[in-house]
Amino acid sequence: MTTFIALVFIAIVGGIAVVLQAQFMGVLDQQIGTIESVFITYGSGGLLVGITMLLLRGGNLAAWRAVPPHFFITGILGLIIVGTIGYVTPRLGLVTAFTILIATQFVLGGIIDHFGWFGAEIRPLDPTKLLGVGILMLGVWLLIRN
Repeated sequence: MTTFIALVFIAIVGGIAVVLQAQFMGVLDQQIGTIESVFITYGSGGLLVGITMLLLRGGNLAAWRAVPPHFFITGILGLIIVGTIGYVTPRLGLVTAFTILIATQFVLGGIIDHFGWFGAEIRPLDPTKLLGVGILMLGVWLLIRN
């Protein structure tokens, strides 16, 4: 079982990777183009995860048949995420771009949790969570105003 501390550490590593990827993709976007930077990101990542999947488990392709088809748009959503990050980061800056992206994630994540959409466990938006989202929105406004 993974401990809470280990999960926090993994989340921090992921956060660092997201910021570095955004900066690197922003440079690629400006120097070679958005589509090309997304291709490099997905091509290299897809190749690495494909090799890893085959080496570690031999692939679990049979299990894919049990997954509802609408969940397979995750690759398209990933393209939108990566393309958006690469495009907006050099134009808005890291702080503004991530403030908007993360605030949107908090709001939509709260709604999805509250209603249990897409197989999420229901976690109601109580007054404390709503206050937190409100404070977050105030922070967003303070960070992105001109």
